[in-house]
Amino acid sequence: MCGIVGYVGSKMATDVIMSGLSKLEYRGYDSAGVAINTGSDLVIRKYAGRLSVLEHELEKEPVEGSLGIGHTRWATHGAPSDVNSHPHSNMDDTIAVVHNGIIENYMQLKDDLIEKGYKFKSDTDTEVLAHLIDLYYEGDLFDAVHKVLGVVRGSYAIGAIAKGEPGKLVAARKDSPLIVGLGEGENFIASDIPALLNYTRDMYLIADGEMVELTKEGVKVYDSAKNLVGKEVMHVEWDVEAASKAGYEHFMLKEIHEQPKGITDTLEKRLDEKGFIKLDDIRLTKEQLEDISKVYVVACGTAYHAGLVGRYAIEKFVKIPVEVEIASEFRYRDPFVDDKTLVIIVSQSGETLDTLAALRHAKKKGARILSITNVVGSSIARESDDVFYTWAGPEIAVASTKAYTTQIVSFYMIALYMALKLGRMDEKEYKRIIEEIKLTSGKVQQIIDQDSKLVEIAKAIMDRQHGFFLGRGLDYNTAMEGSLKMKEVSYIHTEAFAAGELKHGSIALIEEGTPVIGIASQENLFEKIVSNMKEVKARGAFVVAIAQEGNTEVEKVADMVFYIPKVDSLLASILTVVPLQLIAYHVAVLKGCDVDKPRNLAKSVTVE
Repeated sequence: MCGIVGYVGSKMATDVIMSGLSKLEYRGYDSAGVAINTGSDLVIRKYAGRLSVLEHELEKEPVEGSLGIGHTRWATHGAPSDVNSHPHSNMDDTIAVVHNGIIENYMQLKDDLIEKGYKFKSDTDTEVLAHLIDLYYEGDLFDAVHKVLGVVRGSYAIGAIAKGEPGKLVAARKDSPLIVGLGEGENFIASDIPALLNYTRDMYLIADGEMVELTKEGVKVYDSAKNLVGKEVMHVEWDVEAASKAGYEHFMLKEIHEQPKGITDTLEKRLDEKGFIKLDDIRLTKEQLEDISKVYVVACGTAYHAGLVGRYAIEKFVKIPVEVEIASEFRYRDPFVDDKTLVIIVSQSGETLDTLAALRHAKKKGARILSITNVVGSSIARESDDVFYTWAGPEIAVASTKAYTTQIVSFYMIALYMALKLGRMDEKEYKRIIEEIKLTSGKVQQIIDQDSKLVEIAKAIMDRQHGFFLGRGLDYNTAMEGSLKMKEVSYIHTEAFAAGELKHGSIALIEEGTPVIGIASQENLFEKIVSNMKEVKARGAFVVAIAQEGNTEVEKVADMVFYIPKVDSLLASILTVVPLQLIAYHVAVLKGCDVDKPRNLAKSVTVE
């Protein structure tokens, strides 16, 4: 989810690139850099930190040239640093490249290049591209890049320039977004439309497998066989803010729609050729796992709810007791933690202060720390013994959605990895569950495709001031997250209850018209949750049910029903939360709330 901008024309390239990168800051990044062809040399400036750091350095020492590429990096390989920042270059700085995506076979390619005498400066997968282009370069940058794309595997949006070709910019795309901006006597590339709207509204949308050769005179687009492709010009009518959301009304909606990709990226890019999970940043040996007597999961808010699902997975697969703790409470009660304790820290940003403090407290007591986070090089990632990165891409909306589903997938992967290492699960069951997780991505998309049904549910409950979410087993954990989403974005007061606890006090609050959302995805508990729905219905509640396809018995007690695709009950939490996210979103929109920036809330809580 990094930002790319490239320019060829007559203007100062740094001005265009910096302007474009500033429009992409919403994407999230940890470093920024530019490479400029001055006509006689390639000059590269790149720094960890905000775009303002790069801007300050360019003001102190300007770089003149009308051809260049720029990048804001969201770290995936290698912690944020000056040397890991983009652009990356070959050994003599005559070729520079920027890249969004992940080169999956970069380790093998890197080893081959080292054998050929290439020296690497960074920890990134992208540097492989710069050296490969150098390997194939014979005076034609386009041909060299084309040959490189024939040997790399993975996802990419690439921009490349060469010292010896001061009027040419080459770009290519597979899976990562790339657009071309068309001007008069100048042309552009970018990873998103907002970067270019100050200069042009005429664009080419580059498709997977296409390559582009840009000069100030024109743009040529080719397919993977180097055949010219005719492209239709898209004239952009959107304003900058709308475009930055890729056409979605809000970032929250965009991020809900990005969940299928987040699930796929988090899982499938960590599977080896035989279908086994490979966790490069987790170094727990079988002997170390055997020495663990207890697991704590520590997190806040949405991450805490993901941890509740994680507890279920670890206890079921690994057969180790797990406690889930709210981070702000953890260190104040002197928890029983020692050198036989594994503490799993969960934080989207990796900077949540309470969670970071809990990490440090547990570490002082001798615990091993494994973190699940979305931000490479964050404080929590740096201070952990082991790290699992959720490849969800940056979240902009305050209400977390795709981070939650990828955190759940992460927990299942970690639990499966541990169970197999310890011999507590056979390979057949291990692979069956992995295959089932793979299918959840498409099933989440099926839910999103039925969004119109969820709008109708939102309309039915939007005017209520209070409501309840009910569930049993894993569904109770989902109910907690659904309730939080409703509170966060719509400001309706809702509470989640374990359905069996209703008659121990909570049912006294049910009155005529009280909305109650009951989640019924657990096959072994289906009859019991239906019975609980009957109890609230008898007291006048307006009942909305979330159930698996085929369980139509629920229609006898619910006023409205939304069916999720059939799924193993074990994995249902990945699916059941999605309709709850969308209901909360639509209620908020219908009420006129500021969906992406709810009152009193911040994206990353960095104060205690």
